[in-house]
Amino acid sequence: MTPLLTVNLLRVLFVTFCATIGASVSAALEGNAWPGLILGIVLGLVIVLIDRLLKGFSLRAFSSATFGLLLGMLFANLLFASDILHYQPETTQWVARLIVYTTFAYLGMMLAMRSNRDEFSLIIPYVRFTRETTQHEPLILDTNVIIDGRIADLCATGFLSRSLIVPRFVLGELQALADSRDPIKRERGRRGLEILNQLQNSPDVELTIHESTGDEHDVGVDARLVRAAKVLQARLLTNDNALCQVARLQQVPALNLNDLVRALRPVVVVGDEIELSLVKEGREHHQAVGYLADGTMIVVNHARPQLGKTTTVIVSSALQTTAGRLIFAELKDGANGGTPPVSSR
Repeated sequence: MTPLLTVNLLRVLFVTFCATIGASVSAALEGNAWPGLILGIVLGLVIVLIDRLLKGFSLRAFSSATFGLLLGMLFANLLFASDILHYQPETTQWVARLIVYTTFAYLGMMLAMRSNRDEFSLIIPYVRFTRETTQHEPLILDTNVIIDGRIADLCATGFLSRSLIVPRFVLGELQALADSRDPIKRERGRRGLEILNQLQNSPDVELTIHESTGDEHDVGVDARLVRAAKVLQARLLTNDNALCQVARLQQVPALNLNDLVRALRPVVVVGDEIELSLVKEGREHHQAVGYLADGTMIVVNHARPQLGKTTTVIVSSALQTTAGRLIFAELKDGANGGTPPVSSR
């Protein structure tokens, strides 16, 4: 049973309970159960409506508001303890108390809800709240990073948080892709669903399907992802550069999987020896080309006879181009047949 269905079932049971209690009380007092039944149903529906209006109000916000309310009431009590209105009429005192208590309560709640945990230590000096480490902060996954497939292996390493969140609209997008008539989209959607099943069955991952609200269908998926990250106070994991930039502009922590790949790209310097498989001919008649595991191209001079083989090469120079990094190398131990190595670009 999905969480949304469970919540709706509890709401129905609560309204039914209110109606039953109202009917029982009305039947005992007046001998007619209908007025109490109707009143109970109305009361239950009003409470459910209040619950719906407070759907974005978390337990943390409620505790902060309660703390702020208590502080506001305390300051109001301290103000009136001075008997500043002692010589005023009773009606004036009552109105002044109402205004002061309401004002201080409101200001206290607003200030407390806008404050973070560390700021509470200014009021309670000897209390320190435990800070959640980055390792345990939840991550929201977008559609592209799920289909990418590397997220499963990355989570297994333990470098990322164990708590992963997939919004319901992302799951719906994957289902739509899996049911598409386009074979490429259909394959991508099925791959994404397989990755999610793999993550859900993994003992190293806590995967949660977050139920999104139903009034955001007119908003794009990227905007809904950023909004969900704000509400859940989670980081966004993606491989979409544009989405990552939009999230960071809105002060939402975002992790770009492509940035991680670039950071882990092996650094090749002049003089390094590399075992390289030469897979194709180079631009010059004597060159052969191979690739590193990350796709970096290495041009090996005087290696045309070694084409199709794996051989040891020595890095001679590197060139940064608009398309990426281009590395030049020479064969080791004079494997070029006695021709002196000449760097060609």
